[in-house]
Amino acid sequence: MNVDAVPQEGNATLGGHRKLMYARDASGHTVTVGSRGWEVEEIVTAHAVDALVAQAEGARARVLGGQASPLEYWMYERRMDVALLSQTSGFWQWRVRRHLKPRGFAALSSGQLARYADALGLSIPQLQRLP
Repeated sequence: MNVDAVPQEGNATLGGHRKLMYARDASGHTVTVGSRGWEVEEIVTAHAVDALVAQAEGARARVLGGQASPLEYWMYERRMDVALLSQTSGFWQWRVRRHLKPRGFAALSSGQLARYADALGLSIPQLQRLP
């Protein structure tokens, strides 16, 4: 993309900030250029956020119904999936899936709860209940 083609339409999801993009200048060198984003990016981001909110609300209903642990709700509320929670907490993915179930979550030690709480930016008491 050339410097003059870097999108500057604006993107409300950036909150007035600019993001850095790479482009070619007139002499063919790669340079960095600030971008205000573009409308297509804003639409796609809004749809992705809406899907994540729906996942979190679905998880909330499953927790209230006794089918899932609060960990599932917090995972989606923090915009994570099993793979990302596994990576940030240090648990294998199969263990994370087990802990998403009420029985598996109830069996967690305080150290394991602390790992999840740290990965999600919560305290242990917050992790153990819905907001």
